[in-house]
Amino acid sequence: MHAADHSAASTNPSIPAQNAPSAPSAPKVLRHSVRAQVLDALRAALVEGELAPGEIYSGPALGERFGVSATPVREAMQQLALEGAVECLPNRGFRVLTRTPRSLAELAEVRALLEVPVMLRLARTVAVETWESLRSRALATAEAAAAGDLPGYAAADRAFHRAVLSLADNAELVRLAEELHRRAQWPLPGAPRVRRADLVADAAEHSALLEALIAGDLPVVESLVREHFAGAR
Repeated sequence: MHAADHSAASTNPSIPAQNAPSAPSAPKVLRHSVRAQVLDALRAALVEGELAPGEIYSGPALGERFGVSATPVREAMQQLALEGAVECLPNRGFRVLTRTPRSLAELAEVRALLEVPVMLRLARTVAVETWESLRSRALATAEAAAAGDLPGYAAADRAFHRAVLSLADNAELVRLAEELHRRAQWPLPGAPRVRRADLVADAAEHSALLEALIAGDLPVVESLVREHFAGAR
């Protein structure tokens, strides 16, 4: 599920060089948890497509936009490199890696292989009251979708999946699924911005999945999860 997760403020930072993409103003980052806040903001910019695939961004230029030193920016970018979002270019900065339709399809397939069996097992074993307690998570995705808040939706989407999968009591499963989910939310180069109507339709699938889990309807659970991954925002 998506995009989405589904937040930090969006930015469009860039390397200060001739003909390089310009960066709009960004909110100043508070000093506590600087690295975490910069990382959240950069992740939001990736989801928005404002860190453009193929473009190179420098630590000092990004730090200037956030009102922090280059150090926490570089640390955040190194984390994004570990997540497969960017590559480090010595003495130059960081290049945003390019997605392809095939890579997104492969991510959807792997997510389905990982999550579908788990959700089917949970549908057989988890109490109705527990599923009911997740309605607030589904509502959060619907609210972000209705507001057209793409980074907020991406975060809420991940939170919903994380809450469901955590019921399996397997921390490694949750970690791997979260990593794959986040990568699936990065847009393709040149892709148009996701429409609010698409987010709303995607969010509705969370509620439908909850209803199927509550009913213990395994065929519907499997169908919804596979379709949700295939159309991941």
